[in-house]
Amino acid sequence: MSALTQPPAVDPDKILVETEAAVEKIKAARSAIAKIIYGQETVVDRALITILASGHGLLIGVPGLAKTKLVETLGTVLGLSSARIQFTPDLMPSDILGSEIMDVGADGSRAFRFVPGPVFTQLLMADEINRASPRTQSALLQSMQEHHVTVAGARHDLPAPFHVLATQNPLEQEGTYPLPEAQLDRFLLQIDVHYPDRDAERRMLFETTGATEGQAEAVLDAPGIQAIQRLVRTMPVGESVVEAILNLVRSARPGSGDAKLDETIAWGPGPRASQALMLAVRARALTDGRLAPSLDDVADLAEPVLKHRMALSFAARAEGLTVSDVIADLRAKIG
Repeated sequence: MSALTQPPAVDPDKILVETEAAVEKIKAARSAIAKIIYGQETVVDRALITILASGHGLLIGVPGLAKTKLVETLGTVLGLSSARIQFTPDLMPSDILGSEIMDVGADGSRAFRFVPGPVFTQLLMADEINRASPRTQSALLQSMQEHHVTVAGARHDLPAPFHVLATQNPLEQEGTYPLPEAQLDRFLLQIDVHYPDRDAERRMLFETTGATEGQAEAVLDAPGIQAIQRLVRTMPVGESVVEAILNLVRSARPGSGDAKLDETIAWGPGPRASQALMLAVRARALTDGRLAPSLDDVADLAEPVLKHRMALSFAARAEGLTVSDVIADLRAKIG
């Protein structure tokens, strides 16, 4: 039997009760989201995993695939305060973080007052994040990593929990800027959004073009989300799963000992990728109603965790290889 990594002084009976209650809440949230979002079950599941693992998500897909609608629905169903920022080339950092303005009192005295920007929310939708300049994109870095912002030398804490779900058009679209590598690393998962299948699109035609349209309903709230996030961090992880995570992430780096991979990978994932995968597999197990993650969880989440944290060499790209191809080879070695 695999050795288990688990914090000390954990009451198994209490954890079991909390887990069963969390699973029921997650099922209810899935059902509520499914009434609004059709045919994107994998995308919905990975968005939920991102939030339950206390992370941020990057949703990538062409326009019209309900990425924005999904984020709006998640905010309602999970009971989180939400805000939306439409990223454009002329967007400034102060439009995200807020700014100080001069107040003039009745006696003529003057003082600066901080006016919070839209980042002061629990679920921030960064819509079409790659349409803003790199300088503006980087304005989110501190908030995503440290959950506070610094304006004019003063620290301002963000609400808890705080999550960013950013949507992005493929870089082939006109008027887009690639995100800096440091910012990409702050996203727990890259969630690729594909076209729905025929049956889902057929249902969508009837459900969204009639006289009435379904409305999302709140199932959870902020304290409930935080309780599940704490539960995720207490879930036991088998030694075999820990080793699989380490082997997968470390093998995706140049200099791992594989000469072929050394020629293929220009740069690979850092330790933050291991941390992200450790949390994500726990959250995936919980959303499936299981008490501990398995090797299947590692294999399933390998690509969304690693894809945006790697780059191929020029020679590999010239041969037509993609990051997904490389990850598929690495994933095949799990177990």
